[in-house]
Amino acid sequence: MAFTCSPFITCKKDLCFFSFHDHSASFIITDEKCKKTTSKKIVSVVSPHKNKRNPSSAAGSRKTPMTVTEKILAGASEKSEVKAGENAWVNVDVLMINDITCPGVSATFKKEFGNTAKVWDREKIVVIPDHYIFTNDERAHRNVDTARDFCTEQDIKYFYDIQDRTNFRANPDYKGVCHIALAQEGHCRPGEVLLGTDSHTTSAGAFGQFATGVGNTDAAFILGTGKILLKVPPTLRFVLDGEMPNYLLAKDLILDIIGEISMSGATYKTMEFVGTTIESLSMEERMTLCNMVVEAGGKNGIVAADQKTYQYLEDKTSAPFEPVYSDEKARFLAQYRFDVSKMEPLVAKPHSPDNRALARECSNVKIDRVYIGSCTGGKTEDFMAAAKVFLASGKTVKVPTFLVPATQKVWMDLYTLEVPGSGGKTCSQIFEEAGCDTPASPSCAACMGGPKDTYGRLNEPKVCVSTTNRNFPGRMGHKEGQVYLASPYTAAASALTGFVTDPRKFF
Repeated sequence: MAFTCSPFITCKKDLCFFSFHDHSASFIITDEKCKKTTSKKIVSVVSPHKNKRNPSSAAGSRKTPMTVTEKILAGASEKSEVKAGENAWVNVDVLMINDITCPGVSATFKKEFGNTAKVWDREKIVVIPDHYIFTNDERAHRNVDTARDFCTEQDIKYFYDIQDRTNFRANPDYKGVCHIALAQEGHCRPGEVLLGTDSHTTSAGAFGQFATGVGNTDAAFILGTGKILLKVPPTLRFVLDGEMPNYLLAKDLILDIIGEISMSGATYKTMEFVGTTIESLSMEERMTLCNMVVEAGGKNGIVAADQKTYQYLEDKTSAPFEPVYSDEKARFLAQYRFDVSKMEPLVAKPHSPDNRALARECSNVKIDRVYIGSCTGGKTEDFMAAAKVFLASGKTVKVPTFLVPATQKVWMDLYTLEVPGSGGKTCSQIFEEAGCDTPASPSCAACMGGPKDTYGRLNEPKVCVSTTNRNFPGRMGHKEGQVYLASPYTAAASALTGFVTDPRKFF
């Protein structure tokens, strides 16, 4: 391989494939020398809640070992077992719709089910305005108005509205970016099926649930029936072991993985993450991993639920749930191993998330701005990481640095939570001292471009280091803009120098 610095194991003696005669393409076995770094496998965990639906075990005697994704889909389709490649009618636990898709979804629903039709379950639908919110664009406003009318008509229980778009704090119902809001409001639960009209719905896989994006037509069908026909994806297993260096974040891990397997390497496959490193990650960091599996073509990403999952959910939901885990002899299409202790800070160069490079190799790239935000890099811990770099440097930024908290809760955290080792300072104080822009109202903002008055949008062909998830031409605005995807550590370090910068410079 050309990228020789990666700790990815590629030699044939370390990876041996064995074919099977059913729908599973292959199963991987690693040799003995790899076993010493394998994480402890969770066989069973006592869940604090029990779900009423557990047909994967109750509907019959299982004979075939299954992956966690296969178990969830078996349970949701009321079958004792399913195999990769099979089609299954799946019962949906949660359907999320955002502001830019609700008009199309609701119109299709009425066209196919009738103008007076009612949704299958008003309490299992979540509608979240977040993409094009703080703008003067009337078409964007119309999207939110259409969503509001539909939710009122259908009496949707979870509509996180925003009416006065000039000040999110005047809207107690407004939450922010859908994927982070879903988690914070308790809609992400182990063992369930969560679908959303946004490709990064995969973020919720961090909670041990099947979560993926669907199109408007599929969402409209779910609105009317509560079901969807899914092909069961085969699973790729990613084993990440080793102690996480203090200069790395989950964004570096997923950029390395995508760079290794390419943007099509996981097309319509599950990306399951295991290993001692994964076990050490916080829930927000696990969300970052699962968020970007779609950048490798993944159908869904998933991390098995554990005590950290339950602790996160303690004050967020009282709904029952049933976590499931991959069987010891479950069949995986392939298995990849990474020694995280040997990784270095990475970026994805324009114009593809798999255009991986070491941050230190791009130190000659002059930048025009830095953007910290989005469902990928706008969580509380992401801003804490950026603040840590600014605090360690004691310097001010050399380029405009835009800060967009993902949700209202994150925005509050920036002004209330103390940064460890700062002597009592909050993120907002550290950002102000470093010369960053004042944290903006929570939304998707410039991550997907949006109207020209969108905060942080690239309206000129500028070079930007961003904690977002995609760097295609025009993704953040101007089609000639250049976006380098990076972790909050690397983004903050780059803001301080005006060049793409390895964060180890400040640690």
